[in-house]
Amino acid sequence: MSNVTEAVPVSAGPPAGPQGAAGGRNAVVGYLGGIRDVVVLEVKQRLRSRGWYIMLGIWFFVIAVVTWLTWLAWNASMEARRSSVPPSALSPQDGAGSMIFEVVLAFVLLFALLVAPALSANAINGDRAGGTLAILQITLLTPGQILWGKFCAGWLAALAFLAISSPFLVFGMFQGGLTPGHVVVSLLMLAVELAVVCGIGVGISALAGRPLFSIVVTYLVVAALVVGSLISFALGAQLAQGTVLANSPASRSVLYAPVQPNQQGQPIEPAQPGYTCEGPLVEHPAVRTERVAWMLALNPYVVVADAIPYPDRSGSAFYSVGMIEGISQGARSALAGPDHTYLCANGVPQPQYLKQTTPLWPLGLGLQLVLTGLLMWLGWRSLRTPASRLASGTRIA
Repeated sequence: MSNVTEAVPVSAGPPAGPQGAAGGRNAVVGYLGGIRDVVVLEVKQRLRSRGWYIMLGIWFFVIAVVTWLTWLAWNASMEARRSSVPPSALSPQDGAGSMIFEVVLAFVLLFALLVAPALSANAINGDRAGGTLAILQITLLTPGQILWGKFCAGWLAALAFLAISSPFLVFGMFQGGLTPGHVVVSLLMLAVELAVVCGIGVGISALAGRPLFSIVVTYLVVAALVVGSLISFALGAQLAQGTVLANSPASRSVLYAPVQPNQQGQPIEPAQPGYTCEGPLVEHPAVRTERVAWMLALNPYVVVADAIPYPDRSGSAFYSVGMIEGISQGARSALAGPDHTYLCANGVPQPQYLKQTTPLWPLGLGLQLVLTGLLMWLGWRSLRTPASRLASGTRIA
């Protein structure tokens, strides 16, 4: 007998060329397939529950009632305006569409911020408390697949509520004064904000040991974004005191004429301000809001309101804006600071309406995504097995 030694080549990595590319695609497909399995499992569990359909029905009914009440309120206000304002002074933007759209949008965002935490904040520790998380962890599913699957399932559930609300936003568009861009951008931004809240809830759910604790903490984080951002901005503005160079405004007469809409439906009015700037430039105390405007950008209402494309009203001396557009204008005024909002700042009459040249919503959305990404990453770390440490009383199986 003879001993034959065969040399076996050792591969230092995946094969190069088409085989390596195919292996990479297979890995991606396999990873996405694991996420899909978790999503399907979660969705099937929700669809088996009768309460899920009851919640969707209640949501549809509430949004319908809000739309109907808004319609009645608009009719009442228009009857009062027609008795005191000539018909030529009413622009196409005074239709019911704008009012219905903004009220429904604000209402949907409010309730979405209340519903999304309940759909995601117990996604991980709820299974841990029920003893089913360990069953997923001993399979070939990775912590990332479990985390992303729970996130996608919660987001899809939240999007179902948004889909129920979308017909009322479309109804507002058909009432006049709006374009399809308003509805499309609004739905996209609402979906993104729902994804942010669901990501926050899933991340906290993976970190917290008790479902009730994670739900409370998620609601506190959402409240911090909605209310805490306003409080932080107000307090920060008091600390951002500064000065601005400006002279004295002098009023002048402006010709008031009936509003005549142009071909785009926008009123043709004198664009000159009702004052002129006279005298030498003097330093005046002012609040430098541009230094703390990033705090205001964290607010979900600011992100959604500032992303919607509004008609350019900078050429009109007299105009009115709705609630959502007013939020956008307030945020842009804070970002512009006193150099662009203070009367006669730098000796120049400042416009009453700020164009959407420097949007604030990308900054706010970016900060929200950073917070969501951090919580998701910490949640991923807590799902890794074997766990080095577990909180006292944590159920494993």
